[in-house]
Amino acid sequence: MEPKELLPMTKDTPVIRTCFEDDAAWKAICDLIRQPWHEAGQDFYASVDFVDNPIFRDRTDQELLTMAPRDYWHSFLFVVDRTSCHRSEIPILVLDLRAEPGRTFRAVPSEVPGIQSNLSIANMDFYEFADNVDHDGVFRGFKMP
Repeated sequence: MEPKELLPMTKDTPVIRTCFEDDAAWKAICDLIRQPWHEAGQDFYASVDFVDNPIFRDRTDQELLTMAPRDYWHSFLFVVDRTSCHRSEIPILVLDLRAEPGRTFRAVPSEVPGIQSNLSIANMDFYEFADNVDHDGVFRGFKMP
């Protein structure tokens, strides 16, 4: 049986707000995610839908995982939680819903467009980002050898 409250069926990758302590912080994080990602002389933007609904207040990654409908078309989502709101780098949680359900890593906002675009078109796999986090579990981009 599916939980009563489900993740929304958004057109683009959802960015779920779970921390409701600071509206200004949420708006600032949304603005950072909207910033372009530069690659090969081009600007790319994250195709995301911001989900600002109090039913997700204080939900854990595992709770959000159980809230994904069986026919959910997104394979991952972004979560703006307490850690995102209280750390200077604003590490956003990235939650795998399909390949390794429940696997997570964190990413700085400037990397969200690249993660979103590559994962949503299956150009890269979740593990390729998750396996390339820094020692603190945050993805800050791929390091050149």
